[in-house]
Amino acid sequence: MSEQLQVTFPGGKRVDVSAAGFTIMTDQPPKHGGEGSAPQPFLLFLASIASCSGIYALNFCHSRDIPTEGLGLSMDWEYDGKSPADAVVRLILTLPAGFPERYRDGIVKAMSLCAVKKHIAEAPRFEVRLEG
Repeated sequence: MSEQLQVTFPGGKRVDVSAAGFTIMTDQPPKHGGEGSAPQPFLLFLASIASCSGIYALNFCHSRDIPTEGLGLSMDWEYDGKSPADAVVRLILTLPAGFPERYRDGIVKAMSLCAVKKHIAEAPRFEVRLEG
């Protein structure tokens, strides 16, 4: 499997990424020289963890015909700024009313299948090539 993303630099501190027919815009906050017109790239990284975990929780419920009204997910990120290995990602899943007790462990296991989480746990190699 291969994915190619194209990065453009539309001005200021903006960096946009085109992938799969979508454009993902990023910017830096004013304190870092940007305009704050879009999320910072690191915020998108955090959002990818949360949304990936969320889709696994949602799919778990859908596959068992469990109503999802009231299903919620929040994520806390604790980082001391020294080493990413010391960071803590805390996912807090709010279960809908009447969620079956027998599925509590299962939905946690399902969320652990998140592809973003797996790629962090088993980090890919990074290569940088220069052209031109």
